[in-house]
Amino acid sequence: MSTQSAPLGVRAVRAFADNYIWLIEAPRLENHVVAVDPGEAAPLLAELERSGASLAAILLTHHHPDHVGGVAELLRACARVGAPPRVIGPADDRIPVRIETVGEADRCELPDLGLGFDILHVPGHTLSHIAFRGHGALFCGDTLFSAGCGRMFEGTPRQMNASLSRLRDLPPETLMYCGHEYTAANLRFALTVEPDNGAALEYRDRVAKMRDQGRPSLPSQIGLERQVNPFLRCDVAAVRAAAAAHAGRALERAEDVFGALRAWKDQFR
Repeated sequence: MSTQSAPLGVRAVRAFADNYIWLIEAPRLENHVVAVDPGEAAPLLAELERSGASLAAILLTHHHPDHVGGVAELLRACARVGAPPRVIGPADDRIPVRIETVGEADRCELPDLGLGFDILHVPGHTLSHIAFRGHGALFCGDTLFSAGCGRMFEGTPRQMNASLSRLRDLPPETLMYCGHEYTAANLRFALTVEPDNGAALEYRDRVAKMRDQGRPSLPSQIGLERQVNPFLRCDVAAVRAAAAAHAGRALERAEDVFGALRAWKDQFR
């Protein structure tokens, strides 16, 4: 199955303060959905009841509780009314339920639903982090955010920069679905790094309008992220100069630029 087939129907379910659970509509099986990173069961169960949809599968990008914490309850709830959904994610003993594991270069096939995804191993935020790519979409958890990226809880700057470079090189029209609504805050940092970035200034204003209307800022597109996201722009002279000035030292390699940017962002308010 091509990873660039017809666009997916995807809708957001809010969880916690700023998480998104993404619901993918099954092209081949009416009113069946796939959930990505359900850290909380209650809002997803409410959405399933509201829409009358059946949960056919759960995709997990990494082990953090705000991405997997609702899975056990969802499995119990679904088992009461029919077959439990398949649960697919990275090989990581910290995920608290049994799952079907996938890794780099694997395919996640859901043929009855008309869905299939390529698996990308993208370590950095966590060492076992994966992303699901297919149908013109990317579900990347906490590796890449719009105008930002995840913290390095387990990986190194070299690993995280390499992971982000892989995502940056995807087709520019790829729709990017990440795990959190951080876009406005990320743009404040991006414009501190590159205050004259016209694309980021325009995007900031557009995001502010969407958020004022109660709309998600996501999905973004990879092509847009290349223009506005400083963590994907470590080879741009203005970004390199800003990172070096803040770090107070020369930064020769892209991974050094990335590491300085990430350390800067970690302290940014």
